[in-house]
Amino acid sequence: MIIRPDYIEAIKSFIDVPLVKILAGVRRCGKSTILAMIAEELKMRGISNENIIQRRYNEMNIDDNFTAKDMYNDLKTAIQNKGRCYLFLDELQEVNGWEKVVNSLLESCDVDIYVTGSNSKLMSSEISTYLTGRYVLIPVYTLSFKEYLTFKNKDFSEARTVFDEYIQFGGFPLIGISNFDTRSAYQIVEGIYASVITRDISKRHKIRNKELFDRVVRYIVENVGMTFSASSIIKFLKSENRSLSVESVYNYIKWLTEAFIIYPCQRYDLQGKSVLKTQEKYYLSDISFRYSQMGFDRKMLSAMLENVVYLEMKRRGYDVYIGKNSAKEIDFVGVRREERIYVQVCVELPTESTRETDNLMEIKDHYHKYVVCRDPLAIGNDNGIEIVHIADFLLRENW
Repeated sequence: MIIRPDYIEAIKSFIDVPLVKILAGVRRCGKSTILAMIAEELKMRGISNENIIQRRYNEMNIDDNFTAKDMYNDLKTAIQNKGRCYLFLDELQEVNGWEKVVNSLLESCDVDIYVTGSNSKLMSSEISTYLTGRYVLIPVYTLSFKEYLTFKNKDFSEARTVFDEYIQFGGFPLIGISNFDTRSAYQIVEGIYASVITRDISKRHKIRNKELFDRVVRYIVENVGMTFSASSIIKFLKSENRSLSVESVYNYIKWLTEAFIIYPCQRYDLQGKSVLKTQEKYYLSDISFRYSQMGFDRKMLSAMLENVVYLEMKRRGYDVYIGKNSAKEIDFVGVRREERIYVQVCVELPTESTRETDNLMEIKDHYHKYVVCRDPLAIGNDNGIEIVHIADFLLRENW
């Protein structure tokens, strides 16, 4: 088991704090491993094995008729007469009404509770009702580039070379810890993708026209990093002699977001200082999802570099937006409390154009501004705008 220290450090400060720790992220991103690492941390602190109660609630581990009451009775029995217990409850979204169970245990028993889930409905209104102010959300992502280097046992001095591998393979831990060729790696990712699309979305939401749903999903994956709307999807389907309602398109996007296949990135008006309701973009929870569906193509590189930067900004706790500055667009505006950064992403810095830096120069404030690219020679500083190689940018402790 390879340690992911950033997550351990994030969770450590909440051990024995009376809050439910919720780890949420796409399937196979490493949530269960993080739970196991926390269990090991507790053992190092002197907690006995019998006080660490672990349950996994996926389809293979529970019956179809398993209820919240069954869950409650099982856990109540497991902690009986043991003093303080630590509950590790994996893939909890499979149990309807789990939030009532967790709330009841939190109120009436001497327990510290950690849960994971692969659906953002973990943060639904039901949880807000039962656990108001009594939970902390810890988003879990696939491997960052820094973690990928660690998994591959590579030094930072090799970062730029290894980045070319990372951009092809993505960040699922199983891929990072192994030495698969691209074909085998994409087959594994295809399996993850299929399980989410089939089990977590199609089956759960009883989608009747699976072929049409798959076509919409493919359209979204093909257009990562580009603005589109429900009407543009409907227009595209019409060109293929297919039809779908606007409501259905919005539902499909919502379900893909809930399953952590995609993340929305809204537009932010820098002059009006407001979030815009239209023309948002979507990015994948891991770039390998696109490759598993369409293979690797260098034409995708620009969008995939954006995707990698977007995810890294999310990992570091930024709220990430597309910047709109009059008629100009900034790839990303990152907001974290009182802090803000601006980032333009490109494959290579054009020699005949200053568009990337010009867009940033028009923003008249003191916050950090970056042009991030894959060009090893295009580094430096242009009137306060830092031009940096993407591998170096991803590995910086602070931006």
